[in-house]
Amino acid sequence: MARHGYGRGEYRYFTYPLPGSVAMLRSRLYPALAALANRWNEALRIETRYPAGHAAYLERCHRAGQTRPTPLMLRYGEGDYNRLHQDLYGELVFPVQATILLSEPGRDFEGGEFVLTEQRPRMQSRAEVVPLGYGDGVLFPVHHRPVRGARGFHRANLRHGVSRIRAGRRFTLGIIFHDAR
Repeated sequence: MARHGYGRGEYRYFTYPLPGSVAMLRSRLYPALAALANRWNEALRIETRYPAGHAAYLERCHRAGQTRPTPLMLRYGEGDYNRLHQDLYGELVFPVQATILLSEPGRDFEGGEFVLTEQRPRMQSRAEVVPLGYGDGVLFPVHHRPVRGARGFHRANLRHGVSRIRAGRRFTLGIIFHDAR
C-alpha cells in the first residue's frame, strides 16, 4: 500500500478463476445489491441500471475492457492503516461493496477500526466507525449514496479506510462487484 500512497499494509487481488467461496459470495450478494443500486440511481436520476444477475454485469464490464477481478485480501500489521479512499477501477463502477473481517478484534489485533466518512454538499464531513467482529461484514457505498434533502435527493460522497493497527495482525476480505481495467 505504501508505494501507492494508500497507507501501510499489504493487499493482493485474486485472479480468475476466483476461489469458490469468494465467487459464491460475490454472485449471491449481487442481486439484492443490484436492486438497491437501481433504486439509488432512480432517486439520483442516473440512467444506469444494473442487471439482476452478476454474470450479466461482469459481461458488461468485460465488454468495456474491465476484465481484471477486484476481490482482494488485505493484511495489516502493527502500525498499518488504509487511508480514506474510494475503489473506482474504471468507467463502470458498481455502487456498493462488501468487507468481511477475518480476524478477531481484541484477540488477533488492537485498533484497525473500519471507518466511513460522508461528505454532504455545504456540510462538514461526518465519520462513522463500524464495529466489526470476526466474520462480520459491512456493505457500504463505493463512491456516493442518495440522501433526501429539502429539494429531493442529492449525492453524499463517501470514503472508507481502516484506522491504525496498534498491535497484532488484521485480515480482511474485500468484495468489489465490478472488474477493473
